[in-house]
Amino acid sequence: MQITSSLVSFVSVLWMTVFSPAGCKANPVSCRLWTEPRLPGLSMNGDFIIGGIFTIHYYTNSEQNTYTRLPPQPQCSGSMDFRQLRFARGMEFTIHEINNRTDILPGITLGYEIHDSCSDVQMAIKVGFQFANGLDSIFNEVNSCSVSSAAHVTAILGDSPSTPTIGMAGTLGLFGIPQVSHLASCACLSDKRQFPTFFRTVPSDHHQAAALAKMVKLFGWTWIGAVRSDSDYGNYGMAAFLKAAQEEGICVEYSEAYYRTQPRSKLERVADVIRRSTSRVIVAFVNIAEMRFLLEELARQPLPPLQWIGSEAWITHPEFLRFNTCAGAIGFGIPRSVIPGLREFLLDLSPEQALKSPLLTEFWESAFSCSLKGRMGVHNCDDNEDIRTLQNPYTDTSQLRVTNLVYEATYAIAHAIHAVICNNTQCNKTIKFTPWQIYDQLKRVKFITKNGYQVNFDSNGDPSALYELINWQFKEDGALDFVTVGYYDSSKPRGQVFRMSSAISWVGGQTEVPVSVCSESCPPGTRKAVQKGRPVCCYDCIPCAEGEISNKTDSLDCMRCPPEFWPNTKQDNCLPKPVEFLSWDDTLGIILTVFSITGTFVSVCVAVVFYKYRTSPIVRANNSELSFLLLFSLTLCFLCSLTFIGRPSEWSCMLRHTAFGITFVLCISCVLGKTIVVLMAFRATLPGSNVMKWFGPPQQRLSVLIFTLIQVLICVLWLKLSPPFPFKNLKLYKQKIILECDLGSAIGFWAVLGYIGFLALLCFVLAFLARKLPDNFNEAKFITFSMLIFCAVWITFIPAYVSSPGKLTVAVEIFAILASSFALIICIFAPKCFIIVFRPDQNTKKYILSKVPSKAL
Repeated sequence: MQITSSLVSFVSVLWMTVFSPAGCKANPVSCRLWTEPRLPGLSMNGDFIIGGIFTIHYYTNSEQNTYTRLPPQPQCSGSMDFRQLRFARGMEFTIHEINNRTDILPGITLGYEIHDSCSDVQMAIKVGFQFANGLDSIFNEVNSCSVSSAAHVTAILGDSPSTPTIGMAGTLGLFGIPQVSHLASCACLSDKRQFPTFFRTVPSDHHQAAALAKMVKLFGWTWIGAVRSDSDYGNYGMAAFLKAAQEEGICVEYSEAYYRTQPRSKLERVADVIRRSTSRVIVAFVNIAEMRFLLEELARQPLPPLQWIGSEAWITHPEFLRFNTCAGAIGFGIPRSVIPGLREFLLDLSPEQALKSPLLTEFWESAFSCSLKGRMGVHNCDDNEDIRTLQNPYTDTSQLRVTNLVYEATYAIAHAIHAVICNNTQCNKTIKFTPWQIYDQLKRVKFITKNGYQVNFDSNGDPSALYELINWQFKEDGALDFVTVGYYDSSKPRGQVFRMSSAISWVGGQTEVPVSVCSESCPPGTRKAVQKGRPVCCYDCIPCAEGEISNKTDSLDCMRCPPEFWPNTKQDNCLPKPVEFLSWDDTLGIILTVFSITGTFVSVCVAVVFYKYRTSPIVRANNSELSFLLLFSLTLCFLCSLTFIGRPSEWSCMLRHTAFGITFVLCISCVLGKTIVVLMAFRATLPGSNVMKWFGPPQQRLSVLIFTLIQVLICVLWLKLSPPFPFKNLKLYKQKIILECDLGSAIGFWAVLGYIGFLALLCFVLAFLARKLPDNFNEAKFITFSMLIFCAVWITFIPAYVSSPGKLTVAVEIFAILASSFALIICIFAPKCFIIVFRPDQNTKKYILSKVPSKAL
């Protein structure tokens, strides 16, 4: 806040100087102020006086304080702001209009005293005290010098800048004198604890800051620069904007401050920061004087195209339209209005009238470059000056924005006075009232002006926020002009507060919204990673990790897909993982199916051949009953491999392993039976041996049944305790699901397989022992070969089964079933079929029983 401890000290000294006995001459009856009152620039007597204060000049001249004599009073200096003079005369016009009305304050004449604060806090406070005490320099009081019980003015209108207004409002609030400002927009003035009697017709910067932040967010600008006046207006306004911008996720590359009285080196440094910046959008919460200096400095050297975002203080000031570098600027301004009769009032000015006011005299001499008082070196004004030919902010009533706020403020004070002294159509000009009564009525004011604007104040003394969105666009003649492209109205329902009405012309005349980002948006499939040591808007786009996605732009984090889903190639969507199993239409599945059906067909063909030649010696000599049972079991072995193909289900998982286990045990049991028969048959040829009666056909059938029932019992226990079930294997592959049959109980599976292996090993040992028995057709040799292949297949199956991934695990198991089945049918039945079909001469009992020398395998 600009009112620092030095300012507080100044106020204390001024209070003592003006009001304390130490500041008065020693007179028990009266006292005199040390300094003479400051005369108003514009004034008119009336029944009730309204004070007015405007910043018509921006500088003061003051000599060095020597502390040995009274310091000279500061005087305004610098060029006159014609626009501010129009505001002051707008107050004049409004009071004259009210005096001519019969529905407001009938029979009452309002007067006014209008001062120039020179945008100086000390000057504003001095004028504030003067408003409280009047123009008299001598106070007739008994034993003391004190502020009179009744203020000199009824209420005060002004000031324009926030900083002088803060000083005045803090002082006037002590006396209960209401103050209505037309342009002091600092949000700090809404604090009723510090400024209890302050009102304003301009919206608080709290609304403007929020509206600017939302607008910046709306156009997608996340990387901006900021510059402000180093005053209460700029500092408070920018602080509110930065807070709102942070909430909207907007980053500020730089935030610079400048005040018009600071050294030029500070201005040059701010301009260099703007030129070197990478942001293409700049938000300027700047007063008119600072903005003028800044734009002039920036115009000295080439400037990259910048999209200017302006506050209401300068965005509608016609002086800046000469800076083409600001073409395309947008910002919120006070709504433009029309005040009937104002232009005629402003132009109704003659040299004689101008001489009655020092402000109007200065205006006339400055506007026409002549002298009304005959100053040396300047030609005298004559009757040739025509004010209607002037084209300056004073005569320009095409952009009546702030002037309308002066109009509203003056009427608000008039309505409050009316409520205090008038009863219906009768007003009592002699009634005594205190400033607090005016203050109390101002809180209740609610009316509509002649030009259609509603005026009322909330609990903080603020109006509802109503702005126009102003855009600087080129006209057909190449000149810049203000164009209203949207509106902001805080009284509207949420969602309707901001609306656009026409297209915006951006910097450089482009129709597309300029881009101002520190980093380009991260597309879906990536996440933002903030660059070390930089604002959050400066980031790198990191691709999502494996198995993760981001489905929106500028994601902060990636999301992991659910277990059964996997990202697409762009990593912006989770897709169901493909489910893999050995299907019927899979190439490998088709090949294995063909081999399975081929094996089944071969088994059936061999059975047909054996059945056709069932009476032949070679069929009968090899126990035709076990041969047919073996062929039946081999057919089942070939067919059971088909249960491993297709989508696993609860029934198929239980069937495939149990069918495989039982059919293979049935098959090996038959082979084992045939091997034992061979051994027993040769033992029976020994003298005195009757072993065959202990292993005849009934015993053979019983042995096959017992061996098979043991496997059935193992399978029943397996299925009862922990059966196989369909299982989605999500761990084997990241990008797909393997649908397989979980064994349920690994012990059950390996018990089934181990039992088959035990029978096969037993059969191999017995067949190996019988391999040297003399005979032209010793079946034990072929059984040995078949068991050797069978065991080799299933021994190699174990590591292959464990290490094979996915559907290959099932394929390995099917291959083992088919390979061992083909080994049995080829080694055991192929030689017999060859003799039956191609060597019928060897299919005789004599040939079969003939002895041959045995050879080692």
